[in-house]
Amino acid sequence: MSDQLLVLNKDSDTMSVIDADTGETERVLETEFNPHEIAVGPDGKTVYVTCSLGDTLLAFDPETWERTAEIEHEGFDFPHGLAVREDAGELWLASTYSSRVYVLDCETNGIVDHFPTHQDKSHMVALTPDEDRAFVANIGSGNVTAIDCRQRRILGDPMVGEEPEGIAAHPEAGLLVANQEDGMLSVLDPESFEQTNRALLGETPIRVVPSPDGRHVLVPNRESNDVSLIDTEHVRDGEQRPWEIARVPVGIWPGGTVFAPDGDRAFVANNKTNDVSVIDCANWTETERYDTELHPDGIAYLPE
Repeated sequence: MSDQLLVLNKDSDTMSVIDADTGETERVLETEFNPHEIAVGPDGKTVYVTCSLGDTLLAFDPETWERTAEIEHEGFDFPHGLAVREDAGELWLASTYSSRVYVLDCETNGIVDHFPTHQDKSHMVALTPDEDRAFVANIGSGNVTAIDCRQRRILGDPMVGEEPEGIAAHPEAGLLVANQEDGMLSVLDPESFEQTNRALLGETPIRVVPSPDGRHVLVPNRESNDVSLIDTEHVRDGEQRPWEIARVPVGIWPGGTVFAPDGDRAFVANNKTNDVSVIDCANWTETERYDTELHPDGIAYLPE
């Protein structure tokens, strides 16, 4: 078996399993209504899929591709962003319209905790590298919620930009937040929550995805049909700060983005051309496209 790309097709209500090297679709699995985000659990034993308009979280066994769980809760209202807290064996989920965070046990797939952010449209969730803190991007509030993962305690809600969505906690560069309405990258200190930098992105940036070595970050810009390339060690005005150094043209409405573990390639799901752009990370150019079903967005990489 080769490495696989797992691509969620929002308008087909399916997940495509694609050979990462050839682009051939190996199988197509049915999901519930409107699959959005995807995460691979600890040790690659489970694949989780949020079906946002179906208010359901699905679990799949990647060995057999059998559906092993259908998780629902009365507080699920557009369940969306996922993050795996691997050392604790937990899955963290942000439910957008109920503005709640859910914590699940990856062994049992049971919900062990849930709590409100008290913000508007809590959409994506990211963990610090040490997995001690979680940050949730709140689209409607223009801020992010910082959470102590062990105590499940909210530490603060620092403001960022207009309609923050994409978010990642980089080990050196800090907390990176893509603000889709103002087209800016906000950079925060993950300890003090102070803003340390802002950088220009493309039009409607919606994800923040660091490379495996941490040197670069890709931000897909939905309405300019390109991907911002961020150099996390760029020196500007005598200071090192994350900065956009290029934009890579891809398909129409780029969304979900993932790197191969070796960092040689990146893959970007193009919502409106129904394909995945393959980016050569040696020269940061698109080399080919892999066909999908309708409106691909959430994407994950599953090594052999």
